[in-house]
Amino acid sequence: MRGADPVTTADTHDDRTRNDPDRNDAPGDETGAQKPLASIDWGLAASLGGRIARPGPRVTRYTMDLAHAELIEASARAEGPVREVTMLADGLRVPTARVLDRSGWIEAAAASMPAMLGDDVERTGHGIAGKVGGVQAAGLLAFLSSAILGQYDPFSTDPETGEPGVLMLVAPNIIGVERQLRVVPSDFRYWVCLHEVTHRVQFSANPWLADYMRTNVGLLTGDSGESTAELVGRIAETLRSGRKRENGVLGLMQLVQTPEQSEAFERVMVLGTLLEGHADHVMDAVGPAHVPTVEQIRSAFDARRSRPQNPLQRLIRALIGMDAKLAQYVRGKAFVDAVVDRVGMAAFNTVWTSPDTMPTMAEIDDPEQWIARVL
Repeated sequence: MRGADPVTTADTHDDRTRNDPDRNDAPGDETGAQKPLASIDWGLAASLGGRIARPGPRVTRYTMDLAHAELIEASARAEGPVREVTMLADGLRVPTARVLDRSGWIEAAAASMPAMLGDDVERTGHGIAGKVGGVQAAGLLAFLSSAILGQYDPFSTDPETGEPGVLMLVAPNIIGVERQLRVVPSDFRYWVCLHEVTHRVQFSANPWLADYMRTNVGLLTGDSGESTAELVGRIAETLRSGRKRENGVLGLMQLVQTPEQSEAFERVMVLGTLLEGHADHVMDAVGPAHVPTVEQIRSAFDARRSRPQNPLQRLIRALIGMDAKLAQYVRGKAFVDAVVDRVGMAAFNTVWTSPDTMPTMAEIDDPEQWIARVL
């Protein structure tokens, strides 16, 4: 389900390049275009990342077992209110969430990446390039493993049922944050589940979303096949144009993107903004009736999002674009709030119909444009 590479490069490589065992051409890819993110040994990333990740807050076995059971129960209990508010996924099976520690999340994330990128796991990360990429990915996964509270992964398979899609909750991080915020643990755990269950409902009710994401990520990670001179010329042209770019590594990515990749980048950013904003909207819609201390939790959590980190954390956040992701919650929620307030949830759900009904980035910032175009 990966998107086709935008430029054919098969004619630009001689036989020695084609026979190079460190090349990462995806099997069956007639363009011969390289997939840069395929140059990662994800097995190494998982094992090394798990070893270098910080262990999380110190808790007793009793406390961890209690949190595990409560998160499983809360994730199942959240399904009803989320489905009622979103008007999605009615009648679908309620799956059991996976409650993981940090190393478990790293292992799951590393196993999911080839599927998301459309790469053949057996061919991913061969050679020295794969090892180097694996070490780099291990560091990134180790850092992220301390920040992720939960995640719905539409590209993984449930190990118990064999069905697509896995809802994951990272117990040490949830416990750590609820302690930092000094909130009621049971309320906070349910509140987190409302957000992640909303993501599960989004994808399970609209299966095309996973293919849409994979296709656009595939376009983003494909090698354009441009010569160095062409690439440098296009970067210079982009800089002269003054085109607005994201901060951090996302902005650097935009500099080197082909027009096709630039369009895919915007589609991925819009999708992420919509998904996160919709989940935050649902949390606030469900919260007052089901989470007694929701106002305290929301206030404390929003303050935590904006709280300055130490210089190293700020640097890493900037490099991997976490600040851009946090902005997605704000912009996306404002869009969903405005549309639902104007036309209601049933009409808003037209957004899930197809790629053509997705908002553009301009429409995210001006919901009336989307309403006029789609509704």
